[in-house]
Amino acid sequence: MTTISDRTVLFADLRGSTALFESLGNAEATSVVTHCVGALTAPVQRQGGKVVKTLGDGLMAVFDTPRQALDAALEMHEVLDGIASRGSERGASPGLRALRLQVALARGELVEMAGDCYGDSVNVAARLLDHAGDNETLATAEVLRDLPAMVRARFRSLDRLTLRGRVEPVQVAAIGGRRGAGDAAATQFSGIASSDYEPDGLRLTWKDVARAFTAQQMPLVLGRSPQSTFCVDDSRVSRSHARIDWHGGVFQLADLSYNGTYVRFNDGEIVSLRRGACTLHGSGSIGLGGSPADPASACVSFDVLRFADTQPQPLLPLR
Repeated sequence: MTTISDRTVLFADLRGSTALFESLGNAEATSVVTHCVGALTAPVQRQGGKVVKTLGDGLMAVFDTPRQALDAALEMHEVLDGIASRGSERGASPGLRALRLQVALARGELVEMAGDCYGDSVNVAARLLDHAGDNETLATAEVLRDLPAMVRARFRSLDRLTLRGRVEPVQVAAIGGRRGAGDAAATQFSGIASSDYEPDGLRLTWKDVARAFTAQQMPLVLGRSPQSTFCVDDSRVSRSHARIDWHGGVFQLADLSYNGTYVRFNDGEIVSLRRGACTLHGSGSIGLGGSPADPASACVSFDVLRFADTQPQPLLPLR
């Protein structure tokens, strides 16, 4: 039987499962991943959703309402947090501590046929996972539209993202972690005192390509995909490797990759991001998949632009 209805689609993906197979072997890693994905189906059922299918280290589900889908997503983060915390217990698989969860939500008309679902909302939710950070849930504007105002206020706008295989950009917002948790971005250098004025822009340079971006153009994605905002065509770079957001008056870089992102600031310090984030300040270089200290790495230079610094300053009166 074929049905057409307006539903909210959820895709969830476990990150870190590949390392489990390397460290535990196929049999034990398969058991661990299967257990984790099975545990993630319980919140779907509790919130009135339907698991359409499991996808190795993830799943797809549909819900009647956006609120059901969001509550399921936040509960799924809680469930995985509980599983990961047991990784430090005696006899537990240490790889559990490295597991992270990304969730994406989209809403729209979809076709349900032969136990599967098809439609633009399905494609959008699946592609959004490429842009999700660790323990982060991304949702389209259609999902947010009917949520209560207090719930919408917890989301941080990522503006419009260009998704792989899709022509029209999609309005997206992000919420981090568990129910009741704030959406403060996990950032290093959080103790840096804020300036009296915000940055005016960000310049990125790779090889002979130099482009400047304003806060209004955020977020931008750095990656190998031609559809990335700033394309770095190198085999060591993921299709969607890192994302730069404008948040709290600063530019924040978040790693989205499997190989990591590294930042070398102009003072020489190198910060390693493994699904983490940091604030970009001053100037430096971003290593995609390798440290900037390695000459073979794909490195993008960055400069945080403050146009006021380039303006002539008034002369002080002589005394």
